[in-house]
Amino acid sequence: MTVLCLILLAITYQKFKFSQLSYTLFFIYLLLHIYGAEYTYAENPFGYWLKDSLHLQRNHYDRIVHFSFGFLMAYPMREYFRNYFQWPDWVCWVLPVEITLSFSAEYELIEWLVAKVFFPSESTAYLGTQGDVWDAQKDMGIAFSGAIFSMLLISFVKLLLDKKK
Repeated sequence: MTVLCLILLAITYQKFKFSQLSYTLFFIYLLLHIYGAEYTYAENPFGYWLKDSLHLQRNHYDRIVHFSFGFLMAYPMREYFRNYFQWPDWVCWVLPVEITLSFSAEYELIEWLVAKVFFPSESTAYLGTQGDVWDAQKDMGIAFSGAIFSMLLISFVKLLLDKKK
């Protein structure tokens, strides 16, 4: 997925250029995925450090990445809808949140299907649920929360900048 995202950004660069902030957000998100894929998300060393330091029940690295999907990708989506399609402002605020929830659900369904078809005996380990039967729903919810938080933060910053003018 990381390579696919990089290819897509390279192919579309001439047609649509994002702001430096959006490219930075893409870069951070991709780094989180590269680091997560290196160890698997459920076995990530940073997640274990958080678990030990904060006395948590599980390795939360996958939750960090799910939150970052909403938080880091909502702004580039908003920018794309506003600048490329020139949709009404309210649509550009709401659509990134809705798309984040939709993509999160789609990802969880695909992940479940891949585990069920290709890794039936190791599906629980493959999914990285760490014993949480509500893992998929929590992952979707946290990505959704990240997108909402991002849109609220952006609107707050925009409001402050508009007041200074």
